[in-house]
Amino acid sequence: MGKKEEKTNVMRILDALKAEYEYYTYDNGTMNAGEIARCIGVDPDALFKTLVCVGKSGQNYVFMVRSEGELDLKKAARAAGEKSMEMIPQKTLLPLTGYIHGGCSPIGMKKQFATFIDEIAETKEKICFSGGKVGHQVRTTLENLRKAVTVTSADITK
Repeated sequence: MGKKEEKTNVMRILDALKAEYEYYTYDNGTMNAGEIARCIGVDPDALFKTLVCVGKSGQNYVFMVRSEGELDLKKAARAAGEKSMEMIPQKTLLPLTGYIHGGCSPIGMKKQFATFIDEIAETKEKICFSGGKVGHQVRTTLENLRKAVTVTSADITK
């Protein structure tokens, strides 16, 4: 868990916005998001995984779900004003976002998509999410995330 690491795109964007953040690195192995939260010592309900979906309209959306939660596709569709929602195929993640599975961040995607975060984020002093590379996390306030990305809080978790 170092502080002096090579900057990721996410860190450069937060730096440019003068948004304070903490930065964590970890040996990923094959950890899930809950294990990552425990590994770096943050509340699992304050660590969010970034999921990319496609609505019935063909529009893409980003959903940030707490580490041990599961995206409810019906609630996600409702939040986005879509008839239905499904996860994008993993093979389309890199060409669509510029990120690989396990390193997808809501900040710094090739194109900005409508982004929703589990409403529990509103109750957290700080939240944690991918730093844009596998094995990297950033921790900041929801307000600082909103300096970089338009994020809507919603009930999206099962």
